[in-house]
Amino acid sequence: MTFVDILLIVAILGTGLVAGVFFAFSGFVTQGIGRLPAADAARAMREINVTAVRAPLMLAIFGTALAVAVLAVVAFLGEPEGATWWSIGGAALYLFGVVGVTAGANVPRNNRLAAPAETDAAALASAWQAFRPGWLAWNHVRTITSAAACLAFVLALLAAV
Repeated sequence: MTFVDILLIVAILGTGLVAGVFFAFSGFVTQGIGRLPAADAARAMREINVTAVRAPLMLAIFGTALAVAVLAVVAFLGEPEGATWWSIGGAALYLFGVVGVTAGANVPRNNRLAAPAETDAAALASAWQAFRPGWLAWNHVRTITSAAACLAFVLALLAAV
């Protein structure tokens, strides 16, 4: 097993794990939270956002980003032979569709949701109503791009053997 094979396996596992987390939010977590009264939904999502910024999720998202970035550099250098474009495509999907969208779309929405005072139910409810549609739409993008990146890395691994 080569270094590139190991990188591809790490990329497959990481992108698949991240796709699963985002799928859970798109598929049922956000809808479940949305069944609460709006101010309570805002409070629940704020608490999720606090606990999300810890080692398990951050390692999954950004550790995978590091692995796919290294894989992209290696692919630009011509390895693995036969899998270069799958590797570059998977890396681009993940880096732009997950890391880029997280930083540019989801985190700013999380920050706006965190702004109202905990005791201001009307402001919390308003923040939730503004937060949910855009955040969920961008989360769908993250779900699809991380799953597509996973598929690209599987195809790269198959092409490399």
